[in-house]
Formats: sequence, C-alpha cells, structure tokens
Amino acid sequence: MTTILHLYSSARTEGSATRALTAEIVAQLQRTDQGTTVVYRDLTKQVLPHISPEFLNGLFAGGEHANHATVKLSDLLIDEVNAADILVIGAPMYNFSVPSQLKAWIDHVLRAGKTFKYSAEGMPIGLVTGKRAIVAIANGGVYTTGPMVAFDHVEPLMRQVLGFIGITDVTFIRAEKQAFGVEAASQELEKAKHDIAGNVAKAA
Repeated sequence: MTTILHLYSSARTEGSATRALTAEIVAQLQRTDQGTTVVYRDLTKQVLPHISPEFLNGLFAGGEHANHATVKLSDLLIDEVNAADILVIGAPMYNFSVPSQLKAWIDHVLRAGKTFKYSAEGMPIGLVTGKRAIVAIANGGVYTTGPMVAFDHVEPLMRQVLGFIGITDVTFIRAEKQAFGVEAASQELEKAKHDIAGNVAKAA
C-alpha cells in the first residue's frame, strides 16, 4: 500500500493552479493504486509557526525547551515525511521563491539527526531515502527559458532541499504564464496535466 503526503502551500483557496495540479497528481496516483492512503496538510489553513528561540533551544541537547510544542510539531511533520512513499507538493512562485508557508515547513523538517546528518568529513548525508517527490509549480511569467531563468528560485530550492534530506527522485510539473490571460493560463494548465499523465506511472 502506498502512502502519499499531499502538501498545499498556495495562499489561494480558490482558483489555485498548484492546488488543481496536485489534486490531479494525487487522483491519478489513487487510480493507479486503489489502496493508496493520502495524508493532507494544508500549510495555509494549518499555519506553522516560524522558527522561535524556544524551538532553537529545544533542538540542542540539554535545551530547557526540548518538549516545547513547536519541537513536538516538528517531530510530527518529520514523522509524516518518514511515513510517506510519495510526497506531492504544491509550490507556487511568490516573488521568485516559495511561499513563506512552505519555507516554514522546510525549516521544521530539515533537522540534523532527524532528516540528515554530517559525515566525519562534514558532508551532509540525507536520512530520508527510498521516496519520490512530485512538485507542482505555477508562476505568472516564463521562467524555464529566456531572460527570467535566473529568477527562478523555486525549482532549484526544492530540488536542493529534498536532495539534502535524501529524496533525489524528484519530478517537477510546471504551469507557466498564469498572469498572461485566461487562454494562455488554461493552455499551460492543460500542458501540465498532460505532463502529469506521463509521469504518474513512473511514480506509482
């Protein structure tokens, strides 16, 4: 049986391209494997606290806040990642990077000794292995070709973050031109859905 961790991070609750794309990804995975279990986490509706002094103190041995609620929440989020076979992540581009909601999730999940460690030579070793991630990105302009490529900090960040903890099998589904009018936006969404159909079988 396959377990999917489905993460939303769009601030839009209606009309979100990444919400639509991740829902399509999960639906196709479920059609492929009817025994699939899906764990949903909406990072906009279930807002995560940003890093606090108590959280940082709780991460160090002997910290007086080791049982702080934020640390326990971080443990829960890491447990969700460890329990999943596939991560489906919606990552819309906000000002060239990911939403702060998703960045907060990253800050809770990337923890030394939990999701990564360092070798004797100081090299990071990911501890979350044997998993696959599918990341849906939506952006208003064009960032895969042309002069704006260098402004895309979503795909490089997500690839680096996931790889850092050991998830190197990552597929990106992208819908561009979402600010180019209804027709262009719809065409890009349809193209992205076609990409989903071609990549889900590999993920299943």
